[in-house]
Amino acid sequence: MASCPEFEVTVHTSPGPTCGTFSCLWINLIGSQGETPPISVDDHLLPGSSCVVQVRASAPLGPLVLVRLRLEARTGFPNLDWHCSRVEVRRLGDGHAEEGGRDGDTPETDPDAQVFLCDRWLRPAGGAVELRSEDLCLLKDETEETLKQQRLKQLQHQQKLIRWRLFVDGAPHCADLKSLSELGSNLSYTHRSPAVNVHYLKGFADRAEAWTSFSELETLFSLSGRQNDTARFVRAHWTEDWYFGYQSLNGCNPLLLRRICLLPPNLYVTSDMLRPFLSADSSLEQELQRGNIYLLDYEVLDGVPANTINGKQTYQSAPLCLLHLNQQGQLLPIAIQLQQTPSPENPVFLPSDPGCDWLLAKIWVHSADFQCHQLVSHYLRTHMLGELCCVATLRQLPEPHPLHQCCLIGCFCGQLLMPHIRTTLQINFQARATLLTAGGVFDKATASGLEAIPVLLSRASQRIHYRSLCVPEDLMDRGVDKLPQSYYAQDALRVWGALHRFVVRWVDLYYAADDKVQQDSELQHWITDINTHGFGQHSGFPPSLNTRAEVSKFVTMIIFSCSALHAAVNFSQLDFALWMPNCPASMMRPPPKVKGSVTEDDILSYLPDVNSTCRVLTALTLLSQPAVNFAPLCHYKEAVFRDGARRRLVEEVQAELKAISDDITERNSQRELPYPYLCPGNIENSVAI
Repeated sequence: MASCPEFEVTVHTSPGPTCGTFSCLWINLIGSQGETPPISVDDHLLPGSSCVVQVRASAPLGPLVLVRLRLEARTGFPNLDWHCSRVEVRRLGDGHAEEGGRDGDTPETDPDAQVFLCDRWLRPAGGAVELRSEDLCLLKDETEETLKQQRLKQLQHQQKLIRWRLFVDGAPHCADLKSLSELGSNLSYTHRSPAVNVHYLKGFADRAEAWTSFSELETLFSLSGRQNDTARFVRAHWTEDWYFGYQSLNGCNPLLLRRICLLPPNLYVTSDMLRPFLSADSSLEQELQRGNIYLLDYEVLDGVPANTINGKQTYQSAPLCLLHLNQQGQLLPIAIQLQQTPSPENPVFLPSDPGCDWLLAKIWVHSADFQCHQLVSHYLRTHMLGELCCVATLRQLPEPHPLHQCCLIGCFCGQLLMPHIRTTLQINFQARATLLTAGGVFDKATASGLEAIPVLLSRASQRIHYRSLCVPEDLMDRGVDKLPQSYYAQDALRVWGALHRFVVRWVDLYYAADDKVQQDSELQHWITDINTHGFGQHSGFPPSLNTRAEVSKFVTMIIFSCSALHAAVNFSQLDFALWMPNCPASMMRPPPKVKGSVTEDDILSYLPDVNSTCRVLTALTLLSQPAVNFAPLCHYKEAVFRDGARRRLVEEVQAELKAISDDITERNSQRELPYPYLCPGNIENSVAI
């Protein structure tokens, strides 16, 4: 009967070897006017299988809008999750419908199959999951009241499951998780690491003493770093001034260097003091006007408490380092003041000082840079930012929203943002439970220990500005966008540009005009949530999103930070730290108060102990390995990216990123010291390590 329709429902289990389950599946079909009673699927849900069941409605349903799935564990069988690929529904009339229908058409106008994509894990304890066949759309464009209510119900449920928690006062909030099991199968992942050789870093746990000589350090390096070309280059050139400047542009922390036109008032230098290090026909004032003077300022470390390691006090400094861009295009350090407040006991070190004095001053800068790199450039600006945006997305953007990837009741399928941010929940939980806790590497081996972490993260969060997270503005503001040797800047601009063009086209698919953005209440709740739990009212983050251009820029910022920026600051860190004096995680003596009293043996006594050195290098070795199963930038497994206009957009951005990869590979082949970290083929889609 037309008023009591009958349907043929085909349930497809994904083909992975662990996708099947012993559990019983119950199905309801939901229309705009009613729903069918639940009916069980008696067939076994085997990997790669398709199960067919007949469903007869007892009353008119109207257009079919949802399919509800619920798993029920069988007594005596293991309680296994099940991965459903999709559900296809055919309305049966006088006979079976012919092939060739259009997915998503309503049963009244097209008798062929409606496809309800799933592409997610279900678990018996997770409750029911409702699948829709309608395409992505904004709330305002929903045509069925049932689907509008479903969006609201999804968000209400998500907000109960995914909650905010304060990690550090003054810093972005994180997900409130007590264990990884709370994430469920769709928000957790397996990071398959390649085999790494830490054999030569093991066995030093009991050597809580200083290195006896640089020869001893050489012995460790010859075994642990011999196959790393960049590390070998670092070892050969780490004392040279040109390479110090090069690292500020292209090392593991390329985010701090800034061009200045006025000297900081607390940097006690004069034009006469610096004249010997400038061109013969120039002066400090002229070089400032020409834009050739740059600054590294570690003010955020001023007064941060230093850790105790092996029962010994370590020391922090907050250096100011002045650099000069010479006529050969080299960026050379010309003055280093190790603390923020000028005083007779805080001398300014110069390249003309005794060699050991000048080298030790540069080592102090590198040690300060280690603290800022690990906790600010790396953890705060990629990990914490990604988690902030992930939690807000899960709580405020429902499954069909174009910017979201469904993560509903522990379930998962794809839209634009979530492939780039979903892994942050697991990796950040693990970081807080291991690296940033008592007994972790920060507690046992770095100057920024458990007391320093909240102070530094809070301070740095208050200093973050939205412009600094947007690559074109950041590089221009810092004056490094056109430096010929700034390979990070060159590559970051190209990757940002490709991502931005992709996002602009994606946004234009769903927002026909700016007023559509302003009327999107879900989007406005999302940006409000990010601001409420993020960087504070003075961060420059947009309080609302009013134009398509603003949406595109903001989404590009998130994707870049969680993919390309993370690649630049994470996968580079071991290369520059394997030769430990280039990147000491702590300093064991206070900054020198006078010049001319430092020897090579004294330098050694400043460096971290043997066991803390090896503990840091072991951690960096493990953290610097891309997964063997990593997803390259803008390569998506989710079904939503495989159809129509969205597929074409993905193909276009992949082609553009491939061209960038080819250009970077060609450039690097011509260089003794390549810069590979922003080659798109090396960039992982999300923060997963």
